[in-house]
Amino acid sequence: MKNPLAKRRSGVLLHPSSLPGPRNMSGNFGSEARRFIDFLAASGFGLWEVLPLGPTDSHGSPYHSSSAFAGNAEFIAMESLNEFGLSVEGGQVSKPPFSVETAYRQFRKGCGPTQMAYKTFVDANYYWLDDYALYRSIQQQHPSLSWNQWPAALRMRESRALQVIRTQSETFNFVLFEQFVFHRQWHALREYALSRDISLMGDLPIFVAYNSADVWSHQKLFMLDDVGQPRSVAGVPPDYFSETGQRWGNPQYNWEIMAGDDFLWWRRRVEHLYQQFDLIRIDHFRGLEAYWDIPATCATAIEGRWVKGPGRALLDALMGEIPNLSLVAEDLGIITPEVEQLRDDYCLPGMKILQFAFDSDDSNPYLPHNHVENAVIYTGTHDNDTSLGWFNKLDEHGKQRVRDYFGQFDEAMPWPLVNAALASVALLAIIPMQDLLELDSDYRMNIPGTCDGNWRFRFDWAQLTPGLSDKLRRLNKQFLRSD
Repeated sequence: MKNPLAKRRSGVLLHPSSLPGPRNMSGNFGSEARRFIDFLAASGFGLWEVLPLGPTDSHGSPYHSSSAFAGNAEFIAMESLNEFGLSVEGGQVSKPPFSVETAYRQFRKGCGPTQMAYKTFVDANYYWLDDYALYRSIQQQHPSLSWNQWPAALRMRESRALQVIRTQSETFNFVLFEQFVFHRQWHALREYALSRDISLMGDLPIFVAYNSADVWSHQKLFMLDDVGQPRSVAGVPPDYFSETGQRWGNPQYNWEIMAGDDFLWWRRRVEHLYQQFDLIRIDHFRGLEAYWDIPATCATAIEGRWVKGPGRALLDALMGEIPNLSLVAEDLGIITPEVEQLRDDYCLPGMKILQFAFDSDDSNPYLPHNHVENAVIYTGTHDNDTSLGWFNKLDEHGKQRVRDYFGQFDEAMPWPLVNAALASVALLAIIPMQDLLELDSDYRMNIPGTCDGNWRFRFDWAQLTPGLSDKLRRLNKQFLRSD
C-alpha cells in the first residue's frame, strides 16, 4: 500500500452520496463512481476523500451512525448485483430488475465461490457484524424505542434472548448479507481506484452515536448509569460562535476501562477502517488530548469541563497495531499547545482551511505564506460554504482583503483559492467538488448546528465546464502534484 503523504499530491472531497444518478436515490459504488475515479486520474489528482461510509441518522448525517463499523446499504449499486441472479436464456444473459432483497433471495438458493466469500467475510468480521445484525433485528421489532427502552433481556444482552434473534429473525441474516455486499462492492471500487493510482481517504468521527450497536453492545466502555443512560456527553464549550457552546449528545468513553485491554475496541475500529482506506482523518482530534465533558442532565454545554483524554496511550496502541498507519489530525478551532504537541509528536499532518485565512492579521496560520509542509490544505470542508458562496457573503472590506492578498484576479472565484491550495507548500491539497464546479451556497453539503436540508448535494456531469479536466491536469503538473 502506498503512503498517500510520501510526495506532493492533490485530491477531491466528494461523498459517494453526491455522485450522479437517479433522483430520490443516493449516489452509489457503481459505474458513476468509476467514472469519477477516471475523472480524478485524467485531471492529475491522486486521492479521493469521502465522509464516513456508515448508515446515516434520520437527517442523513454520516456523523451520527448506528454503527462505527457497518456500511450504508444505500451505496450498494443495483447494477452490480447481477452476480447473485444472472440467468442465461438462448445464449443471452438476462438481467432482471434487482434490489438487495431479491439478490439475497437468489443468494440463499446458491452455492459456490460467492457463498465461500460470504462465509469468510462473516467469520472475519464477527466481532462487530453479529452485534450490528442483532441491533438491526431488534430495532425492527421495536422501531420507536432506543436500545435502553428495549425489554430487559435484550437491553442487557442475555445470551438466550440474543440466540432467539439469531435463529428466528430473517432480518438478522439479511443484514449479514447486506454488509457482505457493501464491503464486496467497496473493495472492488478500491481496487479500481488503485489501478488508476488513486488513493482513498476516509473519515473517523471521534465519538459515536448513543443509539448505536456500538454503545448497546459495549456498554461498559461508555459513561452510562445503571439503566444505560449517559452520565456525561460530548460537545464543545461556549465560544464566539455560540454563547452556550455545542451539546452534541454523544456518550463519553470510559477511557479507564478502555485502557484495560489496550484500547481493543479502538484498535479494531481503526484496523477496520484501514482495510478500506489508505489515509484516515481523525475528526475532532483535539478530543484525544482533552475533551469537553458535559453532565447529561444539562441542556447546554455551559456547565461542561475539560477532562484529559487518552492521548499518547491510545495513539501508541493504534500505531502498534498498524505500524504503517497514515492519519490526518483534524485540528481546527481553538487548539491548545498541548494538542499541537500531541499532533507533532506523532508527525501527523494537521489541516489548513483557506476560507479561515482572512479574518485576522498576517500571522493567521491559514494564510498560504504561513503553511507548513506536513499539512493538508483545503479551500473548504464539508462543513463550510462553497468557496464561491463564502466569497460572495463577505462584506466589501473582507473581499478587498482577499483581493489584496492574491493581487488582481485573473479568474473569478473560486479559482484564486483553488490555485492557492494547489500551490501551497502543504504536501496534500484537497478541493471540494463544488469548488471545481464553481458552485454557490445552494450546493453546500452541511451547515453545522442545523438538521434539515443537509447532506443532499448531488452533482451532474453536465456541470463540468469544457476543458475542466485538462485545466486541472495542467495545474496539478505546474504545482508538482502530478507527474
